[in-house]
Amino acid sequence: MPPANRVVVIGAGFGGLAIANRLQARGFQVTLLEKNPKVGGHGYPLEIDGYHFDMGPSLITEPALLEEIFTMAGKRLADYVDILPLDPYYRIYFHDNTFIDYTGDGDRMRSQMAQFNPRDAARYDNFIEASRGLYQAVIVDGLGTRPFMDWRSMLSFAPRALRLKAVLPSYHFTSLYFRDFRHRFIYSFHPLFIGGNPFRAPAVYQMIPYLEKIHGVLYSKGGMYSLVRALEKLFLEQGGTLYTSRPVQEILVRDGHAAGVRTTEGEVPADIVISNADFIHTYRDLIRPEHRKKWSDRKLERVDYSMSAFLIYLGLNKRFPQLLHHTLVLSPRYRGLIRDIFDRKVVPEDFSLYLHTPTRTDDTMAPPGCESLYILAPVANLKGGQNWSELAEPFAQRILDHLEHHLGLTGLQESIAVKRLFTPEDFQRKQNAVYGSAWGVEPRLTQTAILRPHNRSEDVRGLYLVGASTHPGAGLPGVVLTAATTDYVIQRDLERG
Repeated sequence: MPPANRVVVIGAGFGGLAIANRLQARGFQVTLLEKNPKVGGHGYPLEIDGYHFDMGPSLITEPALLEEIFTMAGKRLADYVDILPLDPYYRIYFHDNTFIDYTGDGDRMRSQMAQFNPRDAARYDNFIEASRGLYQAVIVDGLGTRPFMDWRSMLSFAPRALRLKAVLPSYHFTSLYFRDFRHRFIYSFHPLFIGGNPFRAPAVYQMIPYLEKIHGVLYSKGGMYSLVRALEKLFLEQGGTLYTSRPVQEILVRDGHAAGVRTTEGEVPADIVISNADFIHTYRDLIRPEHRKKWSDRKLERVDYSMSAFLIYLGLNKRFPQLLHHTLVLSPRYRGLIRDIFDRKVVPEDFSLYLHTPTRTDDTMAPPGCESLYILAPVANLKGGQNWSELAEPFAQRILDHLEHHLGLTGLQESIAVKRLFTPEDFQRKQNAVYGSAWGVEPRLTQTAILRPHNRSEDVRGLYLVGASTHPGAGLPGVVLTAATTDYVIQRDLERG
């Protein structure tokens, strides 16, 4: 048994579940505390009248990262969930009524791209090779799980980062290879999936196209919450302790060291505390100011947080074959819309949309013959000052009108049996997401690696972080990697005493 064997994990999102399972497998005594009635964090489920929705992540792109968690416990991921490949990965509708079915099949991609720009099609393999180099550095060589907590580690990676062009903005990196606006979008939008601005998020995230190409885009049958349940089951099977509806009110600090937490039901002592809660919420709301030399309230206010999201969950009494499992519907504006969301923080008249239709793959997600549809529009975080109690219904109506009259989903609104909206204010209220940001600290060059909140607290000994705001970042693969990184840091700290 490790000498510092009592661990408390705050928050049972994917990051909290991942680190709780890893440490329980290593022999720690882990207590996992979740403020909501169910585990899941941003991966929370929604079920209404037989319609099932994933409220957060909707796809898997690096199953080996999940498999490792189960392997550490002597189990197999395949015995807990049924993971299915999707083909194509996404259908992307552009403003001029053209579309591309995005897939990892090089021949199919080159054929589609050649219709719009033959030179771009000829450059596809060059782009994929560049993406492979980034993937090799981050995933294969372990930079995604290497903690960047001192300048020596940062500077050791710098020559390779420059050689790979990893510090260029993602859109700039893609533009080195492609000219057509469709291809530049397809191969630069991935930072949006982790809350990043493609025009300033570093190109290290351009590893994702290669990751998707070799591992595919996958779906967990029964929805992503089936994966959450699998991680919860694994944790309990290993002897972990789980309390839901148990919000943490304070991280206890004694002599500069985390000593446990105070909850609504009393204190829980610990030798190690790990927070999967929102970064600013963790420091500002859970740790008293006298224990925070680096992350003072003033410094926290200077942290750039990512965008938020506006979501519509629809249960439809008919099906729409135009929709694939994943569908993107794009505005004519790309750079301007991104600027409105990230910098101007306004709600513009136009929008781009991500549609998730799991019933295209999984009939269990809705009643027979019906459709489960999740619509996500990226929007500004709450620093924009919007009142979503007034904006929500009109904004949703504009989106539904657009889908019905411009995308051709005729009869969409007549077929609505179930409708639920989720706004930035809901993210803030229900998930303690500061500014209503679903992705926490924005992934930009000045907030990457050593410049990102560290996996080990700089202020409180024995306090660690996992989740979207620490290294390496957001998105399901990124969050699972934060758990692997934090696990590594904890083991190294214990070895050093």
